[in-house]
Amino acid sequence: MEDNKINTELQDSYDDKQKWVLDSSVNSKGEVPLRSRTGAWKAALFIIAIEFSERLSFFGIATSLVVYLTIILKQDLKMAVKNANYWYGVTTLMPLFGGFVADAYLGRYATVLLSTVIYLMGLLLLTMSSFIPGLKPCHEETCVEPRKAHVIAFFIAIYMISIATGGHKPSLESFGADQFEEGHPEEKKMKLSYFNWWSFGLCAGVVLSVTVIVYIEDHIGWGVAGAILSVVMATSLLVFLFGKPFYRYIKPSGSPLTPILQVFVAAIAKRNLPCPNDSSLLHEVSREEYTKGRLLSRTKNLKFLDKAAVIQDRGSENGTTEKESPWRLSTVTKVEEVKLLLNMLPIWFFSLAFGVCATQSQTLFIKQALIMDRRIGHSFVVPPASMFAIVAFSMMMFLTIYEKILVPLLRRATGNERGMSILQRVGTGMVFSLVAMIIAALVEGKRLDYTKQNPKNMTMNVFWLSPQFVIIGIADAFTLVGLQEYFYDQVPHSMKTLGIAFYLSVLGAASFANNLLITIGDRLAEAISGKPWFGKDLNSSRLDRFYWMVAGLTAANVCLFVIVAKNYTYKIVQPSLVVPDVGDDVETASKFT
Repeated sequence: MEDNKINTELQDSYDDKQKWVLDSSVNSKGEVPLRSRTGAWKAALFIIAIEFSERLSFFGIATSLVVYLTIILKQDLKMAVKNANYWYGVTTLMPLFGGFVADAYLGRYATVLLSTVIYLMGLLLLTMSSFIPGLKPCHEETCVEPRKAHVIAFFIAIYMISIATGGHKPSLESFGADQFEEGHPEEKKMKLSYFNWWSFGLCAGVVLSVTVIVYIEDHIGWGVAGAILSVVMATSLLVFLFGKPFYRYIKPSGSPLTPILQVFVAAIAKRNLPCPNDSSLLHEVSREEYTKGRLLSRTKNLKFLDKAAVIQDRGSENGTTEKESPWRLSTVTKVEEVKLLLNMLPIWFFSLAFGVCATQSQTLFIKQALIMDRRIGHSFVVPPASMFAIVAFSMMMFLTIYEKILVPLLRRATGNERGMSILQRVGTGMVFSLVAMIIAALVEGKRLDYTKQNPKNMTMNVFWLSPQFVIIGIADAFTLVGLQEYFYDQVPHSMKTLGIAFYLSVLGAASFANNLLITIGDRLAEAISGKPWFGKDLNSSRLDRFYWMVAGLTAANVCLFVIVAKNYTYKIVQPSLVVPDVGDDVETASKFT
């Protein structure tokens, strides 16, 4: 009789888990979501669709920015590359602010809506700067110096897009991942593929952007391209709104910084207390009490922080009072979340070298393409920014190979459900980025020699650059997707949007680091040889030596990253009980972490 009662309770629990989404998400009406009607791929596809259109707009601007700054705004190579890096850096650091606002106050869905409106306003201003007579670059067809009004309008427009991207990019990506319940085995498996297919959709937008949109910019005009992008962005907003009934929503939980401060304050206050080895003697709430995310298990690193969970005067009245003050007593889960963030710092730092390598594909690689022979046949000329399509195609092809062939093979070989660990994936991409910089240095050296031997306006074919673009694409498939998964998976539950922002901030900080390397390399070269590496144009520069410097720094960085990754402790989630197969005899429950 008692066994039948237990079996019935397990059956009901399993049925509830299959029918309802039992994490902290809600549906559009604020109720517990029904699994069959919300989330998973039916919702994620709407989100991937709007990401496709956003990347279409972003890369239509980003890949042609150096060309626009040098051709239209008449800036020299060094200034144009620095301005492009500043813009890209701000654009990829703004998500830190946007992610914080989304997690703490607005929520991811509302942040995406607001950001899309700002994005659309920036695109409209960019379009008007090409059509309104008072904002056009010049009075005449040929510019000697652009109008100040145009320069101001142009930079306001692109920095409005930076601000919008700050809210749009991290919120949308994490909102998509929210559609898969971590504690449900089938949806968890879908989530492992989500970041790969997200990146595939992203790359499809990039390919269309750097072929069709860039061609329109080069042969018809930036104003027409801006108008097209504005229409696409407005359409994508409508598509996103159409998917509202299918989404699952995570409510904002207030500032994620407060619990972090509470752990430090509690640990410092109890710094003189002994910390027990038995985790059961530390403070933790029950699974029933903890409704936001899942409980974490204690790890052995950063033991000083464990003191924040030590219970003083156990069994006394003060113990009960202390539990009510999170500034005096933290849970093991809160302590472990702080450890996760501290453990991320070296991973973030040693990912910067990869970001520096990746930045070259949107700036200096494109500038190289501008002065090379881009003719196909007698009449068609490839737009320089269209060379970035090779990166996107390479990434798309390799992601498909990785998802369909490599992951199944690696699962059988390693027993890891991802095929390889997240940090192994990141490190592998770093090695490919190193190879790309070595090839880039060799090709640029050959191009300079070819130019000296053929001074009568004869240039090398642009497809000599193809290998470095291809290998950067493969590196992106490993490291960029790996960093997305790492920062989303390893951050605390209340900071998922900020997790994506951390990944984007790697690229932003790398853009500023790239500018610093340009300045340092230039000054050192001038001090040693009397001639800087960066002249007014590429033929008077020594870009190959800059690439060799970046390759050397990347090689050293890879060695240090391997050491850090080997000693990294991944998040350990406490197992939850679910019933995988319910029949007449329900005897046990299997554990899924």
